[in-house]
Amino acid sequence: MASEPLEIERLDRGVLSFRGPLTMENVSPFMNAVRREDAPTMILDLTNVPYLDSSGLGSLVSACTSCTKSGRRMALTGVNKRVRKVFEITKVEQIFLMFPTLSDALEAFTNAGTA
Repeated sequence: MASEPLEIERLDRGVLSFRGPLTMENVSPFMNAVRREDAPTMILDLTNVPYLDSSGLGSLVSACTSCTKSGRRMALTGVNKRVRKVFEITKVEQIFLMFPTLSDALEAFTNAGTA
C-alpha cells in the first residue's frame, strides 16, 4: 500500500504548513523543510495533519530540541484531537508551545516581539 504524501508549503519566513500524515515515510521531507528555516521563530501549522506515528512524533521533538538549542522558538498550530492524544499518551505535550490557530501563534509572537 502506498503511503500518503506529506505536502509542505512555506507560508512565510519561519511558517510551514503541512498537509497529510506525518509518518516514517514522510519524516525526511519534513526534517529537510524544518532545517531550511532560519527564522528566530518557527511555526508549524499542523491543521491538515490527520495523524502521526512514532517517527513523526520523534521528528517534531527533534525539531523542537534543535530550535531550543539554537536559541529559537517553535510553536505548533492546529493540532487536532488525534495528534494531541498522541502527545498526551507519550507525555511530550509540555515541550511544545501550541496555539489553536496560525493567527493566534503569529499574534502571540508579534506581541512578544519575536515574530
